[in-house]
Amino acid sequence: MLILLVEDDPSQLEPLRAALLKVGHTVDAIADGETAQWYAFRKDYDLLILDWMLPKVSGVELCQVYRRAGKLAPVLMLTAKDTILDKVMGLDAGADDYLVKPVDVLELLARVRALGRRSPMWQGDILSLGDLELHLSTLTLELGSLTTQLSSREFQLMEYLMRHPRQVLSHNQIEQALWSCGEEPESNAVTTLVRRLRQRLQTIGVKDWIETVHRMGYRINPPNL
Repeated sequence: MLILLVEDDPSQLEPLRAALLKVGHTVDAIADGETAQWYAFRKDYDLLILDWMLPKVSGVELCQVYRRAGKLAPVLMLTAKDTILDKVMGLDAGADDYLVKPVDVLELLARVRALGRRSPMWQGDILSLGDLELHLSTLTLELGSLTTQLSSREFQLMEYLMRHPRQVLSHNQIEQALWSCGEEPESNAVTTLVRRLRQRLQTIGVKDWIETVHRMGYRINPPNL
């Protein structure tokens, strides 16, 4: 998933970012609420992880503004506040879940998986499109009895395409979804990645699903669906 992680404590921010990257997510890691708000309205995030107490704009304020704008991505709130009233305030602001600091990384990853599965396309840890299955836990694609192993970046692209079936996705949209802020992919990175993913799909008998739309981008266009 494309995740916006907002935490002003560097000793917390970097370990959480590293843990999320390790399991295949793309993470924009931001240290203040004002900058995070700018990012939140310029990218289509799959999940926001917000620290409650942030410089300039608090996590609660950011969540409220985000919800008022009609944004629907799940929000996981991180905070040292653990009273019932604090939890109610966070949930009323539009948060979907609440994790009390100090954050246990394994619990955080479990909460992230649970929130990511709220899409109706997910069944357990499997994202399905027709008979094609993408497995979150193993980074594999399956069609019937055939399986192919994906790299982390290939998995990210496949998930992004499967979450947007038949939608044309531009090079810029794909770069924003797969590369974190501050990363600069090479000019041909998306083209190369699409070619590699097509090769992976062909090994399990999936041909011509990823369509190149001239001067616009790519879309996954499964037949008979």
